[in-house]
Amino acid sequence: MVILTREQLEERLVALHQASLELVSNLSLENVLERIVNLAREQAGARYAALGVVDEEGELEKFIPVGMAPDEIAQMDHPPIGRGLIGALQKDRKTIRVPEIADDERSVGWPRNHPPMRSFLGVPILAGDRLLGQIYLTDKQRYHEFTEDDERVIETLAAYAAVAISNARMYEGLVSRDRMLTLRNIDLALVNDVAETLSTSQEIDDVMDKTLKRVMSYLGVEAGEIFLVEEGLKELRLALHRGEAPEVFATVERFEFGQGFVGIVAATAKPLISTAPQQDMRFLRKAVVDAGFRTIAFIPMVARGIVVGVMSLATRRERHLSQREIQLLTAIGAWAGISVENLRLHRQARRLAVLEERERIGMDLHDGIIQSIYAVGLALDFARTALDDDPEQSRDKIGQAIEGLNETIRDIRSYILDLRPRLFRGEDLKSGLQRLVEEFKANTRTEVTFSGPDDGLACLPTAHATALFHICQEALSNVSKHSHATLASVHLWMAPQRVLLEITDNGKGFDLRKMSVTMGHGLANMHTRARKVGGDVEITSELGEGTTLLVWVPMP
Repeated sequence: MVILTREQLEERLVALHQASLELVSNLSLENVLERIVNLAREQAGARYAALGVVDEEGELEKFIPVGMAPDEIAQMDHPPIGRGLIGALQKDRKTIRVPEIADDERSVGWPRNHPPMRSFLGVPILAGDRLLGQIYLTDKQRYHEFTEDDERVIETLAAYAAVAISNARMYEGLVSRDRMLTLRNIDLALVNDVAETLSTSQEIDDVMDKTLKRVMSYLGVEAGEIFLVEEGLKELRLALHRGEAPEVFATVERFEFGQGFVGIVAATAKPLISTAPQQDMRFLRKAVVDAGFRTIAFIPMVARGIVVGVMSLATRRERHLSQREIQLLTAIGAWAGISVENLRLHRQARRLAVLEERERIGMDLHDGIIQSIYAVGLALDFARTALDDDPEQSRDKIGQAIEGLNETIRDIRSYILDLRPRLFRGEDLKSGLQRLVEEFKANTRTEVTFSGPDDGLACLPTAHATALFHICQEALSNVSKHSHATLASVHLWMAPQRVLLEITDNGKGFDLRKMSVTMGHGLANMHTRARKVGGDVEITSELGEGTTLLVWVPMP
């Protein structure tokens, strides 16, 4: 047996201590593993050394050999797979030291072209009861087997190695999490930017342009485009292009569902990424490939489960999108799709509202003003006929015609005023209602009075005051158009936890059971406005007795 002198042992321990300090300070796992295996070989005087690292399940995931030339390693069938003495060390987690590998009953031989080895020393690397790996040493130089001193030194090294490996793995985990957090922050910044854009844009072109601009900047691509589904058709047209080479992308501007990459994404509602469009005939746009674009991503724009468009992103670099990036782009595509669909619906609603308003105005003009003008014409025609026979009656008819024309002028002014929406300009509610009443008096023949609290209810929230303002506006409009009232009143007051507004008139009244027919959309609008702020509307009316409208909103 080799017996170390005291000086040799001290030198060995000092070297081991210095090496251990270097190990625990090194935060690169690859460097730590290489340093451990070289240090073990040096300290034990072995010809060959290796370090095996196991995963969370205890399976050998990495094997680092030292002492063999690269061509020797390449000639072997495979690296060790955790059988034989290595498997026993991994299973028992205890040091194994044998003078002759082939004589040990646990040995199972070597892979083909493996160099011959004799003596063996294997030490587990443990962190508590968790196995991190093993140190393997073979062929003790200048002696036929490894000694007890070698065993103790390598066990000490294995203890240091466990700390070093744990530190390095912990550091790599922290770096990885920090990198992921950084990426998530970048993603959230993009999401926030796109969300702000979509919430403030009122036009489809603006939504598409700003969304595509931000996504292209996020991915660092050179070109992007958006195809929109033609309403009522199974076809997409190129609606927007940003970036380089617009002329080559415009070579094909329309795709049917299922046709080309754009049509496939529209038909399946699933993203599609191609890193070799030049080898895929489904791409259908050879000019884009000839222009040097090598990676193209297609993202569906979906609203309520229906594809409304496809966003395409292209780069001349070979770029592989991660699953995280694809999920982010898919979410942005969905938000953009919902925004486009909402704006389309809003535009359609506005178009229908305009048509309904035109129809209403046409009916009112036909039923009211045109008939009034026709009556004036008849009165003047009668005056002309009776001018010679009965001048007095002619003068009466002319007077009636003049009065009729004045009434018609007032009606026309009233319609013009209704077509020019009045706005609540941020003043206190009493001032706003006073302004409405003054306009009403100036443009109708109805006498109207107004009363309200002295403080003007300046403390009432803007949303509540705006609702009362527009309800009063609608009510006065109904008085002017439908009631034929000579007197009306507007009264505003405050009760416990409520603000109330009452509009009354002495007009012809109406049957409450037919109010939807008589009042059209106006009454529904009043109820909607009041209920949106937590209030309500009550109406009482009798034929020939007039109408009273009472609306209340809560006072927070």
